[in-house]
Amino acid sequence: MTMSPPAAPIPEDRPYLTLDALDLPGVRHGYFTRRGGVSTGLYAGRNVGFGSNDAPAAVAENRARCAADLGLPADSLVTVYQVHSPTVVTVEHPWAREDAPQADAMVTRRRGVALGILTADCVPVLFADSQAGVIGATHAGWKGAFTGVLEATVRAMADLGADPARIVAGVGPHIGAASYEVGPEFEARFLEDDAGNARFFHPGQRADHPLFDIGAYVGHRLSGCGLARVVHTGHDTVEREDLFFSYRRSTLRREGDYGRHISMIALKPSP
Repeated sequence: MTMSPPAAPIPEDRPYLTLDALDLPGVRHGYFTRRGGVSTGLYAGRNVGFGSNDAPAAVAENRARCAADLGLPADSLVTVYQVHSPTVVTVEHPWAREDAPQADAMVTRRRGVALGILTADCVPVLFADSQAGVIGATHAGWKGAFTGVLEATVRAMADLGADPARIVAGVGPHIGAASYEVGPEFEARFLEDDAGNARFFHPGQRADHPLFDIGAYVGHRLSGCGLARVVHTGHDTVEREDLFFSYRRSTLRREGDYGRHISMIALKPSP
């Protein structure tokens, strides 16, 4: 099985993880955990998903706390209506939640705007070319990654003046290979596209139900973009219930619903 990269340290004094590679001049970022929120029950902690059945006021407060942790006002946070697509939007200014476009990635060069991606097992990827002052954020579920959302994000950043050779990509917490059992038709789809994709599938406990290493697959897609660096936080959202929400874990338990956490990146506001 593909070896996972060493996991990024989990700080005890804050509710989010960072990657040294994304600690760039003029850039703020964080992969938020479920710590430090006001939600309760299934959503205990910092659930930021309005698509859940959590109390909207609690979700709004949790989102505001995430923005504040990065030194930004609540109305600076921009999210999209994620639909597992390769669609990327360019953000010129924050929009109201009800006006959020259907897309799975955002790019911007606007300072003080925080791009936020919601996940609960899918792969959040944050991008930055600090020299050009261009950032991006991508929701890469298997379908989005398979249909090119990562490459589309890099192209959209280049359209704003970024140089792929300067872009750093940070892959956040997501479902790990040991937790991601799939069916034979799922594997067949990937092998039909590229026989080399076989390296991302490994034997599971059940016959004809392999394990899929989505983190390695996302890393492979990113490696073809000519980026300066690709780094991973290295955490499995299914295994770390203390830190992360998980759609797969909730489904296996038949809990009926689940929380979402957020990964955010922003260019520091102008003085």
